[in-house]
Amino acid sequence: LICCYRKPKTKRAKRFLEKREPKLNENTKNAMLIKGGNANLTVTEVLKDIYAVKKPFAVLYKRKNVTRPFEDQTSLEFFSKKSDCSLFLFGSHNKKRPNNLIIGRMFDYHVLDMIELGIEKFVSLKDIKNSKCPEGTKPMLIFAGDVFDVNEEYRRLKSLLIDFFRGPTVPSIRLAGLEYVLHFTAVDGKIYMRSYKVLLKKSGCKIPRIELEEMGPSLDLVMRRTHLASDDLYKLSLKQPKGLKPKKKKNISHDVFGTTYGRIHMQKQDLSKLQTRKMKGLKKRPAEKSAEDGGATPKKSKSA
Repeated sequence: LICCYRKPKTKRAKRFLEKREPKLNENTKNAMLIKGGNANLTVTEVLKDIYAVKKPFAVLYKRKNVTRPFEDQTSLEFFSKKSDCSLFLFGSHNKKRPNNLIIGRMFDYHVLDMIELGIEKFVSLKDIKNSKCPEGTKPMLIFAGDVFDVNEEYRRLKSLLIDFFRGPTVPSIRLAGLEYVLHFTAVDGKIYMRSYKVLLKKSGCKIPRIELEEMGPSLDLVMRRTHLASDDLYKLSLKQPKGLKPKKKKNISHDVFGTTYGRIHMQKQDLSKLQTRKMKGLKKRPAEKSAEDGGATPKKSKSA
């Protein structure tokens, strides 16, 4: 066997390889947005708007790529390795499947999940004349509809949408940073995507009054084809390294109210040697001391 691994010759190449190495805490997932060979104006505008929402964790390919992800996935895997992206959104248009979007994710640079969605109605960012959120704002995700928890395909779509739009992991949240909402509603076989800007109004108390102002983009989608990973592969993709698993703490329990209880193991104590507060009333009399010493007669007190 010939080893094809080569050590990097420059510091830039070394940094590039270190960036792509597996880590305990992975980087924020990047998404690539690709136009198909026959993408029309509607699909192109959708990709541009989602790129604007997803920035700076997205790569938009402006050239058309003649590929069919459900039949041949090699080009998607090539672009995934090239741009180091684990999420993708592919847009195409034809007579059989007009205004088509394919959203998916990769695992080890191979396609894991892929769901095809059809665009029935679209309102772009520029069509709604309101103020927009700044680039890189982390959105709040809301899912409405029982089908997201009942149907396996919709459950996997919900997981895929959370992966796609969740943004970076943050250690803390400030109230003024909660200014962007993405709302997904599943009802009657359709998925409605709406985006709102959160307005904090005066309420006369500490907690502000919240209003939602539609910002765009707005999409009415319908599910078409699906390509879901097997249960074994899906479990493998969710596997966490041992370094991230929380260590089990012994002798700690919680009740239904969230109160923490701890059990302490101690050696048996000799209460006769317990140091108490020194008081005259607690002092032992000479007769008690002699009884403890084995019955020795106490010394006679000097007569006055």
